[in-house]
Amino acid sequence: MGKVVERVKQLVKPIVEEHGLELYDLEFVKEANNWFLRIFIDSTENEVGLDQCTAISRILSDLLDQEDPIEQGYLLEVSTPGIERVLKKLADFDRFTGSSVYIKTYQPINRQKEFTGILRPREGEEIKLDKKGEVVVIPFSSIAKAHLAGQFG
Repeated sequence: MGKVVERVKQLVKPIVEEHGLELYDLEFVKEANNWFLRIFIDSTENEVGLDQCTAISRILSDLLDQEDPIEQGYLLEVSTPGIERVLKKLADFDRFTGSSVYIKTYQPINRQKEFTGILRPREGEEIKLDKKGEVVVIPFSSIAKAHLAGQFG
């Protein structure tokens, strides 16, 4: 499936960028009996609204029908990464410095594998998390999963 994702990225990224947006992520997954092509778009300047998602979805649907990079049938979903967006790249951690995040590691750090705290500026490939005044240093390569921790109310 890696080749499908890469080919679709090559097709989709220029279109998304032409509209002043960023291709945040893309996934092609099977859930139950259906395949889903999920395209996540974002903007560093403005919130992305439903109208933009709908417009991009229509454009990409036509493009994907024309280019036909995926053999099997699938459902196309275009959305934003959401309030609890996944952090995958070092640049994501830089962009959301000062935000509340959740991080799960492959191996325990200080006898712990799950952390929630405020993201601090990183140093090299070390992610720094302020956990109620205690700074925890987490190597980027040790992160199994990370996302913004939505704060409500």
